[in-house]
Amino acid sequence: MSFQDFGFIDAVARGVQSMGYVDPTPIQLRAIPAILAGKDVMGSAQTGTGKTAAFALPILTLLKEHGACRCLILEPTRELAAQVETAFRDYARYMDIKITLIQGGVGFGQQRGDLQSGVDIIVATPGRLLDLMEQGDVSLSEIQFLVLDEVDRMLDMGFLPQVRRIVEKCPKKRQTMFFSATLPPEIATMTKWVLTEPEVIEIGGQRMPAETITHALYPVAKDQKFDLLIALLERTKFESCIIFTSTKVYADKIAHQLRDLKHAVVAIHSNRTQRERVEALEGFKSGKYEVLVATDIAARGLDIAGVSHVINYDVPSHPEDYVHRIGRTGRAQQVGDAFTLFTAEELDDVRSIERFIGASIPRLKLENFEYTYTAVFNEDKVAPGGVGKGVRTLRGYSFGSARRKR
Repeated sequence: MSFQDFGFIDAVARGVQSMGYVDPTPIQLRAIPAILAGKDVMGSAQTGTGKTAAFALPILTLLKEHGACRCLILEPTRELAAQVETAFRDYARYMDIKITLIQGGVGFGQQRGDLQSGVDIIVATPGRLLDLMEQGDVSLSEIQFLVLDEVDRMLDMGFLPQVRRIVEKCPKKRQTMFFSATLPPEIATMTKWVLTEPEVIEIGGQRMPAETITHALYPVAKDQKFDLLIALLERTKFESCIIFTSTKVYADKIAHQLRDLKHAVVAIHSNRTQRERVEALEGFKSGKYEVLVATDIAARGLDIAGVSHVINYDVPSHPEDYVHRIGRTGRAQQVGDAFTLFTAEELDDVRSIERFIGASIPRLKLENFEYTYTAVFNEDKVAPGGVGKGVRTLRGYSFGSARRKR
């Protein structure tokens, strides 16, 4: 089935064609017909599988032309909101449809102006949207299509009370869509008061990284972590690399040290202004920067093409975040590599990740790197699923250089 077979209106079909889309992804194949049929949808698929187009293209077809404010898309972060708004503009380039982006970190003037002139689609983060609603600048009384995107991330960030307040201002008679990379049990609570008899669409194993990603663990003593990072970067032929850290302080520190070593690097985290965050992402996408050092603000949903490598400088404390982080590479069926540095203090988090994905992750040592001894080298690796069954893998680690881009 091709995109031309969905029955999009001509203007949307032209937009799809201009984007170069030919074959729909599995999430698009199942979600688009359901949305066009007027059903509520709860959809999940691995990152990089085209979830935005899965809801944007049918919504634009149903909207048809300019009118009242009929569609609201909620996103957990400014970066995701900006990305989705851009995607809608690209798909609707041949339509008479007005779209606006409502987000914090910038002034109210442009956003108020757009709303006063009349828009069909609002893409928003919850906080700023509530601010404008409370000031009387936004009415959701004619919303026909409500999309909650990256729902699991919204829950993680504590947005549930804000989302509830927004949803309560939307008409009860509407079409609602949930889209997320994972569907944790907590989402079931939301479905009871947000969705009506939704079609549940789950594509692939929610807990497994994409098959196009090769990932490995690098054990190291805590005081050698940065040295190992540098060695990996020096020995890896990467096109572009995202380094994830656990804190904003670490992100700035590592970016500064890499800059001193003549790497083209930029950092992104929540303490950056909106302009700095936009400039950082645009610079990384354009190739101005070869390395992006980020907190988990960049782990979800951001569609950055061509990221060849991801390095977890710190092991994420939530197993789900591991899958999201390394999912920044290997997107859209492209291959990618992900390395995770871990110390003895992070071993419990490593084991939680392996339990979550249901697989052991290879441990590697870098050849000709002068390691300081650490107790983590003596780890007895227990194969996930083997706990309590006496199933153990061999102790020890494989030696190998960082894999080069294929």
